[in-house]
Amino acid sequence: MDNETSCPVLQYVIIAVLSFTSLVFALLWMVYFRRYRSLLRTPRSMLNKYSLQMPAPPLEAPAIPLPVVVVDEGGDGGGAAPPPPVRSGSTQRASSRRLWKGLQQAPRFTKSDLNLLQLIKAGKEGIFYQARMSRGTCRGHSMFTCKISKEGVRPKYVETEISIMRKLSHHKNILQLLDWNTAEEPYILIMEYVSCGTLRTFLQTQRAHLISDPELQSLLTIASYHIALAVQHLHSKMIVHCDLALRNIMVNKFPWEVKLGEFGLARDMTSMASRRSYRWKNPRRVPLRWYPPEYFKNNFYSFKGDVWAFGIVLWEMQTFGTLPYPNLETSEAVVYHICIGHKNTNPEGCRPEMLHIMHECWQEPYSLRPVFMNIVGELETIIENDADYVDVQSPQVLVKDESEYHGTECLQAASALMENMNAI
Repeated sequence: MDNETSCPVLQYVIIAVLSFTSLVFALLWMVYFRRYRSLLRTPRSMLNKYSLQMPAPPLEAPAIPLPVVVVDEGGDGGGAAPPPPVRSGSTQRASSRRLWKGLQQAPRFTKSDLNLLQLIKAGKEGIFYQARMSRGTCRGHSMFTCKISKEGVRPKYVETEISIMRKLSHHKNILQLLDWNTAEEPYILIMEYVSCGTLRTFLQTQRAHLISDPELQSLLTIASYHIALAVQHLHSKMIVHCDLALRNIMVNKFPWEVKLGEFGLARDMTSMASRRSYRWKNPRRVPLRWYPPEYFKNNFYSFKGDVWAFGIVLWEMQTFGTLPYPNLETSEAVVYHICIGHKNTNPEGCRPEMLHIMHECWQEPYSLRPVFMNIVGELETIIENDADYVDVQSPQVLVKDESEYHGTECLQAASALMENMNAI
């Protein structure tokens, strides 16, 4: 009897324990579910709260339509900006100037303080002059090179150019930045003085004198060496030039004092984000005849793109400033010509060593092209072999009468450049 009585009691106890356990689990599940739903509601409520309390972003922040405007016009355009256009433009300029804090707090000169003496070249975004201050000097320089931006150039482009030139610091083959004024348009950059303008203009105006010089190939090699040193310095600072061409190389004394200038398209590749984003849609006009095939095929430009452009510069020097691919008239023809693997023809009279470097710079894929350290080494070897009949340490002056050069041939080149500038 006792066993029969104890069995039902034990069953009731087990059922009670199981029921209690189930109830506890049910309560815990309900608590967990309510906490879970509360966690989901919290981000939504915070998002709604901040969207109601925070002010709307500036109209220019998305900047989606701007690349289309720049491709067409090369500057700021009113048609793509959201209404009202005046407010959008003023907000954009104010935002850009805030980014310039630290570059310049107050302008030390204005355009009216400059005495523009002679045109050097007219580019897509700026005009270069030989100039001086109306009163006094600029950081001790009585004469200097002045770049005045054209109307519509975006402030952020000038900001980037200034920051890159400051980062490059002093190098004998890079045009040094002395001062700048970005407080008002036109934006002005003041750089060190060069006496003979661009290398392209110099070679064109001095062609008759140079072509009869038996040491011409040695002189061109020395100039090429100094240009390579400049680009090597750029790449050591993680800067890619993107506009390496004969027109952007300045001459003080040929061929021993040539200086790389014009950093309007240059990019700083220091950060990993910049490297990843360098497969870029460039909203600005680019010099197609100097750009490598990978840019047209994959929208990609790297340090090896500058190597390709250096090969074009060597070709320009050997042809005394001839436009690359001279038989091609349209941009479409140039791009097609480059993409199918055609190169510039070998210049007449060019020494085999320079032809070898040219074709090394034009190798595909771009990973096969040399770095500038190797290019500099090859040019040094050529110069050392020439040292028996070229005195590198005591340069001869090719232009005997500098005043005559400035008074006649350089003025003729300036007039031609003015006509080109008016046609742009």
